[in-house]
Amino acid sequence: MQREIVDSALAGKDTLALLPTGGGKSVCFQVPALMTTGTALVVTPLIALMKDQVQNLRDRGIRAIAIHAGMTRREVDTALNNAAYGDFKFLYLSPERLGTQLFQSYLPILRISYIVVDEAHCISQWGYDFRPDYLAIGELRTLVNAPVLALTATATPQVADDIMEKLCFKEKNLLKGSFKRENLSYIVRRCEDKAGQLAGICKGVDGSGIVYVRSRKGCEETAAFLRSEGISASFYHAGLGTPTRSERQEKWKKGDIRVMVSTNAFGMGIDKSDVRFVVHNDLPDSPEAYFQEAGRAGRDGKPSYAVLLWNTSDLRRLKQIATATFPSLEYIADIYQKVHIFYQVPYETGEGRQLKFDLTAFTAQFNLSRSSAWYAIRYLERAGHWTVTEDLDIRTRVQIVAERKVLNDIELPDFKMGIILETLMRSYDGIFSWPHTVDEEFLAGKADCSVSQLRQLLYGLALEHIIKYIPSDHADVITLHHDRIRPGNLDVQPARYKMLKDMFEERIAAMKAYVEDETACRQSFLLDYFGEKDAAPCGHCDVCRARKSVPADTASALRGWIAARHGKYSLKELRDAFEHPATLSGDYLSILRELIDGGEVPPPGTFTPA
Repeated sequence: MQREIVDSALAGKDTLALLPTGGGKSVCFQVPALMTTGTALVVTPLIALMKDQVQNLRDRGIRAIAIHAGMTRREVDTALNNAAYGDFKFLYLSPERLGTQLFQSYLPILRISYIVVDEAHCISQWGYDFRPDYLAIGELRTLVNAPVLALTATATPQVADDIMEKLCFKEKNLLKGSFKRENLSYIVRRCEDKAGQLAGICKGVDGSGIVYVRSRKGCEETAAFLRSEGISASFYHAGLGTPTRSERQEKWKKGDIRVMVSTNAFGMGIDKSDVRFVVHNDLPDSPEAYFQEAGRAGRDGKPSYAVLLWNTSDLRRLKQIATATFPSLEYIADIYQKVHIFYQVPYETGEGRQLKFDLTAFTAQFNLSRSSAWYAIRYLERAGHWTVTEDLDIRTRVQIVAERKVLNDIELPDFKMGIILETLMRSYDGIFSWPHTVDEEFLAGKADCSVSQLRQLLYGLALEHIIKYIPSDHADVITLHHDRIRPGNLDVQPARYKMLKDMFEERIAAMKAYVEDETACRQSFLLDYFGEKDAAPCGHCDVCRARKSVPADTASALRGWIAARHGKYSLKELRDAFEHPATLSGDYLSILRELIDGGEVPPPGTFTPA
């Protein structure tokens, strides 16, 4: 559908493009933007993906710039100025920047060719990842006369309609490629020994793979287990520093690491087409999340596998998640006040403040449950009270606080400190007036030292009261949308709360149905969920392959097999005999239950005396 989407955009039509993961959505907006005068405004919530795409464009000689959370006002001002006057083709923007006064002040001089909305399901109240900041895009349309090109890989028909309404489409225009993946085999395995199954998959399928788990601790433990089995594996989660994550991602892309064990933070927008298998070691909480993550396998069109391992404890855990995800409205209102107390934000102040948020310290101070507190904070984001940016890289900032005229008279303990000060003064205008974000590698090169040595030198200068040194950090950040509200006046939106809770429970029910249904083709089930009705069976998921492998007269085959063993058999022996080696099927088990209920054969583990 890429050609049709590009043609629609070039014709100036508002366009909603639905393509599966790996369907080449970036091309759909980059090509028309390059063919049109002006700058494409690309709104995306994924900072890592934003940086990656900007770098890829720059590597091809295309002028692109990004503005995201974590940048200072001066940095944003400079970037917008460059975008307005520097002939840039792409301006990437995180959604929380849209409503700022600084961005809107530049709108009259930004020649916007397209408003591109990536991850467009985030604007829909029915979407699984709704972001209130995205609603500002609809308001932007009253100020900018440019067509909208919205793209997503996960949208039900209800979500698609809501996207077009929220983005103020002049007329409905949905271009949808089939979500069917002919090369991807969906396999669902019910098993107690997940570790053994996982090792078997990694050893049995050649090529690169991704294993998704829910927790950071699970990442590390699973990767260690795979390595103990002789499998080249590492782990990736947001708790790792940026250099470590980048290094591991590159090693995995090059094939130096074969299997990456990760939370859902990994894989988004990564340009690696030869992933042969994706394994979910824990049951996802929505078909949307599962479909997007599983779709990272086989983007090169070659045979690949999406395997989901589950057992009854997964279903119990999903029920617990549903309870924890929606704490009471009274609790949510209390968390709102506690966050402001934690940062000593007085009433009627705070709008626009960015708080470097430490969940561990916060919950420890108030003796709170980590999960309940975190979900309350995320709900308050959905209710529009603040924006939460997870795992933000905060760059090093420096300000020279000593007076310029006395710098020459100060005796410095290391001559390299003098080189650093001179470089700072030459390279950063206003370094005496406010903290500047500095390029550590550039400074280290000038001082002929490593980055770690540079940090020690900067720390030493701070101890001498010559500079103000704000080290780089990696943290969650809460951006306050309004001044602190007094208790009893906070709008927690009970109607929205009920709607979100009901939708969450519906998605969990859909995942439960997906794994428990042993009769419907896996791919057809997912396609039906996303609005592709009456899709033909794929022929290569575990259910379809089981139908081919079990004899046509299954009941007769079961009677004969059990009779040959004089009625004495185990369920394991039966499975070894009747299921395809790479699948778990329920067809023959259903027939076996009917035969047992009818008294025609004994149940497993028993035998009929002669």
